Amino acid sequence: MNFLQLILSDYKKYRKYGGNFITILFFTQGFWASFQYRVAHAVHMMSIPILKQLLQLLCLIWQKIIEMSSGISIPASAQIGHSFYIGHFGGVILNAKTIIGNNCNISQGVTIGISGQGKNRGVPKIGNNVYIGANAVIAGSIIIEDNVLIAACSLVNTNATSNSVMLGVPAIKVSEKSSEGYI
Repeated sequence: MNFLQLILSDYKKYRKYGGNFITILFFTQGFWASFQYRVAHAVHMMSIPILKQLLQLLCLIWQKIIEMSSGISIPASAQIGHSFYIGHFGGVILNAKTIIGNNCNISQGVTIGISGQGKNRGVPKIGNNVYIGANAVIAGSIIIEDNVLIAACSLVNTNATSNSVMLGVPAIKVSEKSSEGYI
């Protein structure tokens, strides 16, 4: 997907959850952060060095403004698929090396970060159609496969197989009901 198609897919996801153009554009902090990320990521991927550096400076300032106003931090170097949705204001922190698949939802207070020691140190890779509940933490060199639901306030530091429902601190697989109905 190209830059405009990614923004449009994000916008359509916000529309799906009941927003209209005015409320999404002016009052939805998750969309502000997604939009800023899409622009900054496009600049991050540019191949014209001087223009890239100038635009990166502007995007970094813009990112800090979004972080301060929304409490959502998405670095330009993160890799996020289409139809990305941040459900609520604040406390969303993504590591710069984060990889998130298509059609994923993130609630408030979510942290996706680096953890572990030695060969286990790293950042999670998150598959498609993943729902991450409020205040969940996903950390370490782990793989969250497709259609996974991560329950609120869970700490996921081990791999999650497709269709898993992960719950607890540390999170364990409690069922295979998947994220269907949450995305």
